[in-house]
Order: sequence, then structure tokens, then C-alpha cells
Amino acid sequence: MRLGVISDVHGNLPALEAVLESMPSVDRLVCAGDVVGYNPWPEECVSELAERDVPTVSGNHDRAVTSGTGFRFNSMAAAGVDYARDALSPASMDWLSALPKNRTLADGRVKLAHGHPNHPDRYTYPDDFSPSLLDDEDLLVLGHTHVQGYRIYDDGIVLNPGSVGQPRDGDPRAAYAVVDLDAMEIEAERVNYDIDRVAERVRKAGLPERLASRLYEGK
Repeated sequence: MRLGVISDVHGNLPALEAVLESMPSVDRLVCAGDVVGYNPWPEECVSELAERDVPTVSGNHDRAVTSGTGFRFNSMAAAGVDYARDALSPASMDWLSALPKNRTLADGRVKLAHGHPNHPDRYTYPDDFSPSLLDDEDLLVLGHTHVQGYRIYDDGIVLNPGSVGQPRDGDPRAAYAVVDLDAMEIEAERVNYDIDRVAERVRKAGLPERLASRLYEGK
């Protein structure tokens, strides 16, 4: 089985479109959360994943939008949450609200979480990965940090595919991964997208200017 793995789309439709166009043929696409927040296409991004029936877990921005709870949000993050809450349709709000914090797929071989598997809002960077994060699954997918990385252990793989919509590892290109579960192999991928289009839309939407400029920096 080949999985396409994404995370942290954050309302960035041009980045999501570029990833989906670049991704090779896979058996299933999965998402490790934070479909919304920061960028100005929350409705379009939720609709894209919902229409494709993509197994997805809830990120902290997703929960903030649907429940009104924050996660140490700065003014930029709060602005993105408020924008998404106003822009999302009732159907999209329902879809986000129904997302679980963790889920397993492929007969238990794959587990999705957003932060730490036992603490959904804990940042777990690739340097923090260890076999102790694995339970019985062959592949644990995490998001939240926006930093692409993976580790292969005797017991399985821990993977962060990186962020589609707001990378923070110094590479501004949209990130994703392809996993071959049979061979237990990872392809960590990056793809260029039209950042100018996003920056223009961020400004037009009245969102903070830094949300636009940081995309060019991968921060």
C-alpha cells in the first residue's frame, strides 16, 4: 500500500493544489490535521479533503475554529482562526468538528496524530522522535511542528510530512510525503507553488502582513 501523507494545510489552497498535482499515484491520501488557520482559503481546503474522503485528525487550529478554544495563539494565529470561523460553511464546520484527535488505518498499521500521540498539542520535532512513540502501528504520522522529517526504527517509522501551507524548516516549498507500507520506505517531497498569489490574497483579506511575508522565508 502506498500512502500520500500531508499535514498542516492551513487554508493555503495554491499549496494544496500544487501538492495534489505533484503527488504520484497512491492508494490513499491521509492528513495529520490543521486543515484551516493562517491562510485565506479555509472553506476550499476543507471541501477538497472532505470531497476526497481523506482520513484526517483534528489539529489545534481546527479545534480552535470549531470550539472557540485557543492554544497559546499569537495575534497572527488568532486572526486566522477568526477568519476561518467566519468563512466556513455549516457543512465544513461539521466536518471539522467531527475529526478525532487520533485515528488508525490499514488494519492498525497506520496511526495519525497531530502533535504527540498522547498529548495532541505537544510539539514533537524530528529530533524528539524515538521508538517509544510507537505502539503497535508500523507508521506513526505526526504534524504540528511544520518541520519535515522521519526516523526508521526496527519497530516502525515515525514521520512528519512537513507543512503543506506554512513550512517552518527554512524551505518555503510545500511539503508532503509518500510512504510505501510494504517496503517500509519514505519519499519526503517538496514542491513549488505560487506564493505571490497567497500573499496577495492574505493582504486582500485583511489578515496580518507577516502571514504573507513569512511564506517566502519558510518560517
